[in-house]
Amino acid sequence: MNIRSLTRGDGVVIGAAVLLFIASFLNLTSAPSCSGQFCPSNSDAPNAWDSLSLLMSMYLAGIIGAVLVVVGRSLPQPKQVAGLDLAQFGVAFTVFAAWTAFWTIIDAHGSGAGMILGLIATLALAAGAVASPLVAALKAPLVGAPSPAAPQPYGYPGAAQPAGGYGYPGAQQPYGAQPGDPSLGGQPQAQAQPFGAQTPAPAPAADPNKDSQAQPAAAAPAGEFAPFWFAVPVARPLYAEDGSPTPIAELAPGTWYLAVDQRGPGLVAQTQDGRRGVLQDTTGIQRG
Repeated sequence: MNIRSLTRGDGVVIGAAVLLFIASFLNLTSAPSCSGQFCPSNSDAPNAWDSLSLLMSMYLAGIIGAVLVVVGRSLPQPKQVAGLDLAQFGVAFTVFAAWTAFWTIIDAHGSGAGMILGLIATLALAAGAVASPLVAALKAPLVGAPSPAAPQPYGYPGAAQPAGGYGYPGAQQPYGAQPGDPSLGGQPQAQAQPFGAQTPAPAPAADPNKDSQAQPAAAAPAGEFAPFWFAVPVARPLYAEDGSPTPIAELAPGTWYLAVDQRGPGLVAQTQDGRRGVLQDTTGIQRG
């Protein structure tokens, strides 16, 4: 599971599940008021872990639903059970937990902090699970994609760069080295001319008609595709290069991919594990 594929809606679901887990340890009802010798020994209000039916139908059902929603939407290929994927099962669990909390707090007499906080958490959990694929603000990535620090050569970000030693273009020269001293790695420089000396005339250009076998220099190809990094705004399928309709992978938002070629209106993209395919929908992509 890629953490950069999580959306803001998934963040709401995770936060509500954590709040629901904390609420399960708080009192379900307000403790009865008592004083002195008339106070019974069992006056402490119970929490959700003292009631198995309420624990399973409200608190654990909501937490299990949150796990199914987040995992089901983060997998590259949806896992289906009885014709429904995990995210759909998770949404059903969260709605059931909110329904149970709503009617339980109405029927209760003197609800405690655990019951009130549990109702708020289940309502937020169900709302986040249902609205995540529908509201544009909740479909935005939870963690933004980092921008590449500098252009990299053909390969993945962080590839090792050739270390420049003495004599490498742009390398620092050692102390005391002359700019034209090749023994110390300096670049050859033109020798200074004394004052008044005549600059030698350049050699005449070769006659192009002299050698009939000379071949014309090959012109650089125009419009050559330059590989670049890009990120997709939402999850999009990657199809095989042979035109098969079955996706071979899914590009997740918040991850940088390498475009290695142009295929009509689409791009030939390469994933981190080396797979290559065609991204047919390139609308809204972010170039690195």
